[in-house]
Parts: sequence; structure tokens; C-alpha cells
Amino acid sequence: MAYDLIVIGSGPGGYVCAIKAAQLGLKVAVIEKRDTYGGTCLNIGCIPSKALLHASEKFEEAGHTLASLGVKVGTPELDLAAMMGHKDATVKANVDGVAFLFKKNKIDGITGTGKLLGQGKVEVTDSEGKTSEIEGKNIVIATGSDVAGIPGVSVDIDEKVIISSTGAIALDTVPKKMIVVGGGVIGLELGSVWARLGSEVTVVEYLDTILGGMDADVSKQFQRMLAKQGLAFKLGAKVTGVEKTDKGATVTFEKVKGGDAETLDADIVLIATGRKPYTEGLGLENAGVVLDERGRVRTDGHYQTSVSGVYAIGDVIAGPMLAHKAEDEGVAVAEILAGQAGHVNYGVIPSVVYTSPEVASVGRTEEELKADGVKYKTGKFAFSANGRARAMLATDGFVKFLADAETDRVLGCHIVGHGAGEMIHEAAVLMEFGGSSEDLGRTCHAHPTMSEAVREAALATFAKPLHS
Repeated sequence: MAYDLIVIGSGPGGYVCAIKAAQLGLKVAVIEKRDTYGGTCLNIGCIPSKALLHASEKFEEAGHTLASLGVKVGTPELDLAAMMGHKDATVKANVDGVAFLFKKNKIDGITGTGKLLGQGKVEVTDSEGKTSEIEGKNIVIATGSDVAGIPGVSVDIDEKVIISSTGAIALDTVPKKMIVVGGGVIGLELGSVWARLGSEVTVVEYLDTILGGMDADVSKQFQRMLAKQGLAFKLGAKVTGVEKTDKGATVTFEKVKGGDAETLDADIVLIATGRKPYTEGLGLENAGVVLDERGRVRTDGHYQTSVSGVYAIGDVIAGPMLAHKAEDEGVAVAEILAGQAGHVNYGVIPSVVYTSPEVASVGRTEEELKADGVKYKTGKFAFSANGRARAMLATDGFVKFLADAETDRVLGCHIVGHGAGEMIHEAAVLMEFGGSSEDLGRTCHAHPTMSEAVREAALATFAKPLHS
């Protein structure tokens, strides 16, 4: 049977693309190498890590915050096995949900590894090595990404002592010392989980700042917050070696700007230096699909590769490696295949770091605007002046807006604080419709809410805040 669409990979981009295409009347098949759907995100990435982040935050809260609210619980006891059980149950609920949606939308799920044979043809190899071939008018490559490792350094990731994010969500004991190589989103999220549960965590980062491309104000204040929580930082440090020892592992690094080498010991070393597109074994080059200099699939403005009828979305193409970016691309491709005008606004893709407090961003940073010579104005408001934040003992952080100096159109928004990942969408919707800081500042907000700080920052951008 020939399909209208074959999707290789069932991560957020792939499964959303399949569902949307089916809703638009296309006959769809999805090829997935795992026994469960959802890709890295649902199985070993976004979802399980958020379950552990939430659980570890509750553990921290029980031990350090509840007493201040008049709730006495004594010294909390960690049941790591039960916490991991919560994580596993969360994963199962989500992957089962995708399977249900496939069934509901009459999508054929095929378990196996997909390989592109050319225009309209895909070979599937099952777990026993048996191959079969299916045909489709259109094919979408949605195979996601894999652990990148450390550039120029050979590292044996065994997921026991030297681990990736996969091993970091499955440890059976709390390590006394953990070194996190990489100060990006993954490293800080998972590092903070184990720090809250009792690990002595040191983050080793090549750049002089954590969170790479984030707004500098956000990065600096957030690092201070994490330091207060007990995380240590070695910034501007180039890792030159990661080795297993009898007692754990060592990480050797040297200052990027010069200096003596330093070696740290740890029970566990987490490699969190980013991810790379997963394109190996897909038969792309033999099929004529062109890759760029970074191993990503080249696509045109409609996500089509160099081979007619073959498309690519998500982490395998250019752009931020974010699940929701992949989802939007999946929807866009499905709409394009159905004759509609699928489109993604890359200027309004929010990014969230799910630590405590959270960090969220959408649009341009102040550094980017300066580099491009854009005249802008800025407004900030601290959560310490917000009534709801005071009541919740969540006064750390701020909201910052960046707007065009002449038109007041909002160009970016950056939030550090409790619930930042939820509040950022207020700015995202505003920016999607070309709104100004005055538009938001003149919109009535319920009192008392954390979101009032967003309004106050908008007021600070075009006029003056009312509460500071």
C-alpha cells in the first residue's frame, strides 16, 4: 500500500506532523525504532527530566521552605526509587498517549529503523534484521538528535560513571560529587536535580557565561542564584580529558585564556555539551539528500530537501533544537502537503530552562540588538516588588522587555523567576501579533498574580512602572 506520507521518527516533530497530516485527510505511516513512540523527548529527555525536576524541587521545599510558611514536616527522607518510579509513570502516560492518538487518527505505526531508498521509498529493518519496503508520495525525516560529546576529546560514555542526559535520569544512588561538563540548558537542569538531592555539583563550561546565547542580564543573575543553591562553576574552561578511575572519574581542563591545567575528581561526570543531528544510517547521501557543513539536512523555505518529495524537520535541520520548534515545523509541513500555507515564525519561538527558578526567553537579546545596530528601549521589573511573589516566597528574578525605540514594538522578553516558562507566552502572543509594550501595559491583569510583574515591566518600557 502506498501512503500519502511516511514519517521517519516519532518524536514531537514526527508524531505531531503525522497527526496533523492525518487530520487533513492524508494516509500516514510512522516508522519508529523504539518500542514506544515519542522519541528522545518523551522517553529519555524533556518529559522524564521535568518529572525529576519537579520531584526534587518538592524535596528541597520540604526541607527548606515549608517551615517558613508554618508547615512543619521534619527532616524529609529521600526515596529515590519512588522518585524514579514517578518519572517512569510519567513517561509511560505520555508515550501511551501518543499511541492512542495514532490509533484515533488511523496512523499506521511501524516498528523498525527507516532508511531512505530514494524518492518515495523507505526500507524498514526490524529488531530481527528483517527488511521490508514501503512507499509514499512524501517522506518526512524527523529523526531528531543525539548526544554530541566533547569536541576534540575522546570520551567513553558508559551511562554508569561517565553519563549523558540518558544516564542522568536513571541513577540509582545520589552521587557525592558530580561534575557537569557544559553550562547549557541540559547541564543546568540535570545538575540542579542532583544538587537538590544532595550532590556536590561543579559545572565546567567553555564560555565565560552560562546559558550561551541567553540575555546577559539573565545569565549573570541566574548564575548567582544557582551559586546560592550550592552549584560551583568553572567558566572559560576548556575540557581536555575525561577519564574513569577506580573511584569514579576525573575531568581535566585548562583556562581558555591561558593558565595551568586543573583536574577535578567526581563520582559521576555528566557530559552535557549539546546535541548533534541524527542522520547516520538513514541512507540520505545515497538517496541524494544534501547535508550542510554541520551535518544537518539542507531544506528550502518549505522544508523540502534536495530530493523532491522528501522533507525534514526538527533537530535534523537548522534552527534551535527545541521540541516545540519541531512540532510547529511538523504542522507546517503537513499543511503544505495538504495544499495549505504552512509557516513557522522563527522570531517568536520561546525557550525555557526548567530549573528553580525558571528562565524563559522569546525574541531578541539586548546583545543581539546592539550587534545589529537596532535602536531599542528596555524596561525591567523585579519579582521582589510583586505581592504574589512575596506571598509565595518566590521573589528571586525579574522580567525584562526590549522594544523598538521608535515604534515600541516588542522585540524580546526575558524572565527569570518562578513560573517563567508559563509567563513567557504572554509576551510570545503579543509579539506574534506585532504588539507594543504599551499594548501589554494597558491590558488589565488579575491581582495578585506573578504575571503582574510582566505588565509592570511593559509599563517600565514605554512609561514608568506603578509598583517600583
